[in-house]
Order: sequence, then structure tokens, then C-alpha cells
Amino acid sequence: MSSCYSAAQYQTKLVSNQVYQFMKKRILGGGGYLKDRLGVQVSSVGLGCMSMTPVYGKTVPEDGIETIHYAVERGVNFLDTSDSYGDGRNEELVGRAIRNLRNRIVVATKFGNVNLPDGRRIVNGRPEYVAKACENCLKRLGIEYIDLYYLHRVDLEVPIEDTVGAMGNLVKAGKIRHIGLSEAGAETIRRAHAETPLTALQTEYSLFSRGIEEEILPTCRELGIGVVSYAPLSRGLLSGTIKDQRKLEDGDRRRSMPRYSPENFSANLKLVEPVEKLAKEMSITPAQVAIGWVLSQGQDIVAIAGTAKIEHLDENISTCEIEFDPESLSELTRLIKQSDVQGERYPATLSKWLDA
Repeated sequence: MSSCYSAAQYQTKLVSNQVYQFMKKRILGGGGYLKDRLGVQVSSVGLGCMSMTPVYGKTVPEDGIETIHYAVERGVNFLDTSDSYGDGRNEELVGRAIRNLRNRIVVATKFGNVNLPDGRRIVNGRPEYVAKACENCLKRLGIEYIDLYYLHRVDLEVPIEDTVGAMGNLVKAGKIRHIGLSEAGAETIRRAHAETPLTALQTEYSLFSRGIEEEILPTCRELGIGVVSYAPLSRGLLSGTIKDQRKLEDGDRRRSMPRYSPENFSANLKLVEPVEKLAKEMSITPAQVAIGWVLSQGQDIVAIAGTAKIEHLDENISTCEIEFDPESLSELTRLIKQSDVQGERYPATLSKWLDA
């Protein structure tokens, strides 16, 4: 184990509330023209659980469970998973971890990415699939309702109104509390929100990925939809800890990511230098600078930092306690231009599922 407590000891201490600490919270949803609609209060830095099942190399399930328990101890109440992570095993792991902690957790999960037995992946947003997917998520998580349920990717062959309409029926049935989309474009967001109010958009957003700033982010703000930033460290590039992509473990999906390709990696690493410089000046880490930049972009934005390791979790959530100079963060925005980042966010096989 990574710390002085075993997972069982964490469970006992958490249930008794003996070591619970609070962290800053933010509200997702409830603004825009639906200001009387209740949003959901979450920790400003949430815990992404994807890497607790194999995606960036080998994992130990018990470490993931311990990390979740420790996150709750530190005041993190926002956990993010998906039915596609580990083909459902990630949801099962989260379910085991939050047993007896349900009233302190905002559970976010996603559906729509379907991994087929032959290795292909499809997106399924058909209304008849929505309820079936939800029931399976609930069963794996071992809970009676999902706090925030996302469509993981937009099904371009199904009208978004049909998909979110079926999700709205789940709200009426008490199966889910809030509806979200992931990686949706501005037009899709508007159409979906007009059919059934959305609480959150999950999308990649970081110093290296700022494509939402022109149209998507303003749309969300107009409609009162919160933004959940995943990959705020650009899959580790902004952490300053990965200096040679060849040392990534076999099976690490970043090996297939364009920004980690041999022809792009060194150029992108050069762009991290201003982040490292500011981190050194402030005696903090580059990861904290990168997360701090995301959080500084608005009170309607929360960051999902994924990790299975307690030491990284502590680093990430401690960002909330750091006071940044706004001018220094603005300087990073100026120095790191989106046009200078080399490589797309995803390989072509996955980019086709992104809703522009």
C-alpha cells in the first residue's frame, strides 16, 4: 500500500468521519436561463478513475480503492468513471470503493462507447440502449441512482434529442439525477439542452487543448451548463515528469497518441518549459500549475485529474490551496499557443467520434 493506512482502515476512519477534511466546492449547472434549476455541488478537483484499470500500464485494484478512500478523506466528492473503462471493471472497482460512503460521493459515469468482441468500437446513442446501459451501470456500481450520467460520445447517426430524451426519462424514473454530454459541439449542446436540461459538459481542456474557448465554452456559459475538464495535464505532458516517451510501459495507450509520437513529443516537451519555470518560482509542481490554470478559467469549471496513486492525488488536489498570480497564468496562456502544440488530441481512429 502507498500509505500508512490499509484500505480497510481508511473505510473505518471515513465512516466515523474522524479524519474528514473539506476542500473547495463548485456548482455544475443551474445558471444561464435556467437559474432556478438546481445544479450539483462537487469538489473543484475531482478524481478520474480510468487509470485504476489498465490503460496507462499495469494496475493494482487495491491501490485504486485506497486512493478513492484517501480522496474522500481529503474532501474530494466527485468520482468519474465509465462503462467502457476496462469493459465495466472500472465501475465495479468504484462500486467496491464507495460501499458505505454513498451519501458523500457524487458519482459520474458515462455510456455510449461500446467495445465489440472483435476489438472494434462503436458509439451507441439509440434510445432503446440508454435504459439498458444505465441498468448495467447501476448494477456494477452497486448504487440506486447515478448523480451525473454522461453520453460518452455523440452518436452521429441518432438525433441528439432522441438520446437525451431517453436520458430525461431516466431522471423521471429516479435512475439518474443530472444529465451530461462528453465531447459535444456547440450546436449539439444547444439542441440537447432544448430537449432536456443539461448539467455538465465533459471535455478535454488544458493549456495544450483550448479548442472549446471559441464557441463551446461560451455556449455552456450562456445556457448555465458546467464544464468538467478531463486531461488537464494533457495526459501527463504538462506534468513535467515524462521526458522520454519511449519509457512508457507496454500497453500504455499514450504510445498511440499523436502528441506522444516521436516526431511531435520533443516539440511539445519544449512548450512545457514556461510551466516548469513558473512552478519553480512558486516552489510547486508543473502539474499544480497546469491544474491551477484550468481552475482559473472560471468558477463554472472543475478539473478531473486521473490517477491511481495517492502521492499524485495529494499533489493534484492541493492545487486548490494555492494562490496563483492571475498575471502569471495569463502569461502562460500567451506563451503556450494552441497552434504550436504538435499533433491532434486523438489518433484518427478515435477522432472520428468527436463532435465538432
